[in-house]
Amino acid sequence: MLSRNIPEFVRHAPVPGVKGFAILTGLDASVRGILISVWPLVMYRALEGDAALVSLAYFVIGCVSLLTGLMVPWLSRFAPRRWVYTGGAVLYPAAGILAIIGGPVLTPVALLLSSLATVTIFICLNAYVMDYIARHELGHGETLKMLYSAASWAVGPLLGVFMWKYWEPLPFIFAMGFALLLLATFWFMRLGNGKLITRARAPAPNPLAYLGRFFRQPRLIAGWLFAVLRSAGWWVYVVYLPIFCLETGLGDWIASAAFTLSNALLFTSPLILRWMQRRGLRRAIQIAFASCAGCFALAALGQLWPPAAVAALFAGSIFLVMLDTFGGLPFLMSVKPAERTEMSAVYSSFRDVSGIVTPGAAWLVLLVAPISGVFVACAAGLAMMAGVAGLMHPRFGEKRQPRFDQPA
Repeated sequence: MLSRNIPEFVRHAPVPGVKGFAILTGLDASVRGILISVWPLVMYRALEGDAALVSLAYFVIGCVSLLTGLMVPWLSRFAPRRWVYTGGAVLYPAAGILAIIGGPVLTPVALLLSSLATVTIFICLNAYVMDYIARHELGHGETLKMLYSAASWAVGPLLGVFMWKYWEPLPFIFAMGFALLLLATFWFMRLGNGKLITRARAPAPNPLAYLGRFFRQPRLIAGWLFAVLRSAGWWVYVVYLPIFCLETGLGDWIASAAFTLSNALLFTSPLILRWMQRRGLRRAIQIAFASCAGCFALAALGQLWPPAAVAALFAGSIFLVMLDTFGGLPFLMSVKPAERTEMSAVYSSFRDVSGIVTPGAAWLVLLVAPISGVFVACAAGLAMMAGVAGLMHPRFGEKRQPRFDQPA
């Protein structure tokens, strides 16, 4: 009799859907979006205006974050996934506290903790998505996540800097509040540890052994490369466009305005998804990468007329937003059920790899060419991804139809 009086949602946790995961993604974007423009300012001040030292700190943090992400599946063998996710979310408030205290030592450590929180949450959330969301629903799920994150990425960067100038601890306090809300929402959803997948063989003792399985699956490699080059495009747009504007006398506000407008395009993600569905995933990825490459190549004209570079890179950001909406689907759709956590860790490494490779490649280019050469180099990489997309099966990503035995 007593069980009849207990609400259904208490006795049985509802099956998570795309909206629930979109809410979690949106809250995570609120934490990161409000601090994305603040961290460079805080780091620059904490390290006494030494740009070279700031670059070195970012490089080291990127390397540590990459290695940590690859070790998360190993950690998941000893700790349930829900506690791994929780540990990652708790690192956000810890990073905020250290950043408020500040100093040349604690500030870089704070940024490192924030990066580790991001990569841990990203891996666990992707594993949950692949557990609970059907293959043909992944496109809708990715679109909804972009839509729920749009406001945070469009408003957060400018709002965070405004708060920091008003009172330096304020953006970190807001970020910590969003992090606690993220953690409370996660536990309210009761995702648990995901679906249990029983393997025929015991997992390899080497925590990085799954990398071998990744390199034996061309679809996963292609999907990961799509993410790396897409992220590299954003790196060039966010980091090197402001530098270009300063060097050519356009000022820093133009690059900030362009970045805000680009993030606002995330609100169009439902329209982008419908555009992709009418053309097919392979063709849509080809068009987006090829068009983005063309725009970045045209940005080289900025050496003759600087506004041309701003216009061309902004146009290229439109196609980067399109790739943010559906460019991750080839990887997510190709992952085997028994490898969800491991391959999610591999996929999450795209952010750290692009954060290491892009500044390094740009440094080499700048040794022999002006900053417009960085735009051309990025265009070459994007064009290569258009070629890789052409190798995908024409019907890849379409909903599979049930097969029935034909009568004899």
